[in-house]
Amino acid sequence: MPQRGVIVAVDVRDPRRPLEPELDEFAALIEAAGGEVVERIVQRRAAVDPATLVGEGKAREIAELVRERSADLVFVLNEIRPRQRKNLERIVPAAIVDRTMLILDVFARHARSSEGQLQVELAQLRYRLSNLIGVGADLSRLGGGIGTRGPGETKLEVDRRRIQRRISALRRRLEVVRRSRAVRRSGRGGEPLVALVGYTNAGKSSLLNALARADAYVADRPFATLDPLVRRARLTPEVTVRLADTVGFITDLPKDLVTAFRATLEELHEAQLLVHVVDASAADHSRRRAAVEAILHDLGLDETPRLLVFNKSDLITAVRPDDEHDVLDPDAVLVSARTGAGLELLRARVAAALERNAAADHEEPDRP
Repeated sequence: MPQRGVIVAVDVRDPRRPLEPELDEFAALIEAAGGEVVERIVQRRAAVDPATLVGEGKAREIAELVRERSADLVFVLNEIRPRQRKNLERIVPAAIVDRTMLILDVFARHARSSEGQLQVELAQLRYRLSNLIGVGADLSRLGGGIGTRGPGETKLEVDRRRIQRRISALRRRLEVVRRSRAVRRSGRGGEPLVALVGYTNAGKSSLLNALARADAYVADRPFATLDPLVRRARLTPEVTVRLADTVGFITDLPKDLVTAFRATLEELHEAQLLVHVVDASAADHSRRRAAVEAILHDLGLDETPRLLVFNKSDLITAVRPDDEHDVLDPDAVLVSARTGAGLELLRARVAAALERNAAADHEEPDRP
């Protein structure tokens, strides 16, 4: 039976971050974590309350609503500080799950490989060590549901020193994974590596399947793919590449996740070309595109050549009528992994980009 939850958000009217798309995305994450949203509460104010995020009066309203709706959890969209969490939990008779905890939980549900589980556990422990342990929160209230699931769930109530020892052990194991990946990469020769990157649920795995005739797992939900998958794809009779599917990004991707998935994300630094896949049918595709570009910048990938691809072109007219379209990038390739539309053009554009990059590298003068 799904856990029932109330969404709480404070809208500070930031024109750069409209609330509605992020609220819908937050609800989709809750569903992906196995939860059920029974109510949304949006408070509009100039700034969040430093003590309780929403103010004591609103906190008491939330507490009453939680009782009326028999909610198990309160999902908080805004970033919440330990002091705010502590004060809110004193008033609201339900566990508080913030956005980072929710994303970590979705990752825990979808981690299939031992490497993925190690990475998720490390991210969970790092986050809980810095945000929960020692702030007075009643951890036992979290139980074993959303926000606590995954390989790290049995370690919530251990002391700080034991958590730190576990983190050190996980780091050592992941360092072995990182070195092993580096050795495998050094042994690969000939075929260039092309990495598919993009916002979660943009259709990267479907595109991999279409281009490489692969059988990557596909699901219409956030973060269905965590483990990288590399398959050979023939672009033209003369050009074959290694095509890599990667973990999807999201606005304000938790830094603990980026750190934990370092070994996986290092694959991107080996790519000769990044194919940035955007969901063309999403009304907020510009926001999602900007979020991915920000993460690629943080990863130090500004200099890596990239090709912009708008996927799900078959859904554009159904989801966003023509008169509501904002202008798509004229240099992008418009495709549909589902119908196959535009795939031949995409193959040609990827092959041409690789040829240009190879020519540029050949012409670059040797540096002293």
